[in-house]
Amino acid sequence: MKSCLLVSICLLPCLLPWAQQVTVLTSGQQTSLRGLSVVSNKIAWASGSNGTVARTTDGGKTWSWIHPEGYEKRDFRDIEGFDDKAAVVMAIAEPAVLLKTTDAGRHWKKVYENTTPGMFLDAMSFWNHESGIVIGDPVNGKFFIARTYNNGETWENTSPGKLPAADSGEACFASSGSNIAALNLAEAGFITGGTRARFFYKGNAVTLPLQQGNSSSGANSLAARDPKKRKNKGLMVVVGGDFAHDTISSRTCALSADGGKTWTLPESGPHGYRSCVIYLDKHTLFSCGTSGTDWSTDGGQHWQQTGTEGFHVCAKAKHGNAVFLAGNGKIAAFSRK
Repeated sequence: MKSCLLVSICLLPCLLPWAQQVTVLTSGQQTSLRGLSVVSNKIAWASGSNGTVARTTDGGKTWSWIHPEGYEKRDFRDIEGFDDKAAVVMAIAEPAVLLKTTDAGRHWKKVYENTTPGMFLDAMSFWNHESGIVIGDPVNGKFFIARTYNNGETWENTSPGKLPAADSGEACFASSGSNIAALNLAEAGFITGGTRARFFYKGNAVTLPLQQGNSSSGANSLAARDPKKRKNKGLMVVVGGDFAHDTISSRTCALSADGGKTWTLPESGPHGYRSCVIYLDKHTLFSCGTSGTDWSTDGGQHWQQTGTEGFHVCAKAKHGNAVFLAGNGKIAAFSRK
């Protein structure tokens, strides 16, 4: 009996990583879902191609599938949900548009439009209900940025003189709506890919030790730990890789412990290209991509694969612990058993 107990105890650490589960909640929709905003354990919004918005108010048991009138062919790459009624959704280009609903998606108001040739929006991030930011690919050699200070009702373009410059062939990936993130109560940072993979913050640009050099490689997602706490720890993680070769696991993740000034590779990274990463708590991270999902329980130094099913985006509840994922026509939940 003692020997059996000893064997069980010795095996326990090996079994624990497999006590995680990704459960598909709904599937079969004709859309590529890349926008996801989880408000609470009950309320979540998702968005994607073919003018699609999804909404749940019962923790994912049922979903409403919404197609804003007049935008049925648009690609909604990001969405920000504020509660069960209000959300802002981002249509990337031709032209770039932001829409807002305050009645659970029954009606949508155009709150921003940009017809500039080459305009392509990539992601949004909000500090709170009032203050938010949207970033776009370079136009005339500079990344595009616009801000809102009134709950997404109106947006102001950042003046060209204050916009960061891009290298030739450098851009942002609109893969999960998460290449820009709040770093603290006042500032945001963003990441790039293509010919260069860099982290931009406070007017600085730092090269990331990720795969880069071609149009399908670079940084895709940025997460900062406890950005709303006044004393930010400066801990951040970036994931990416090469989406054209999504099973290559080399240089798919980078970590910073000093607010992004320096970046290092983890001891063992995610198992392939990853398009989104989130903090579940101060030590635990979760990431997804087209070749599977991974998680880390030691701040990103070691990653363990939790599944091989592909997803584009994952998000944790702003007010709660629920974690949802979205991908090609499907939405799932991640749980720790």
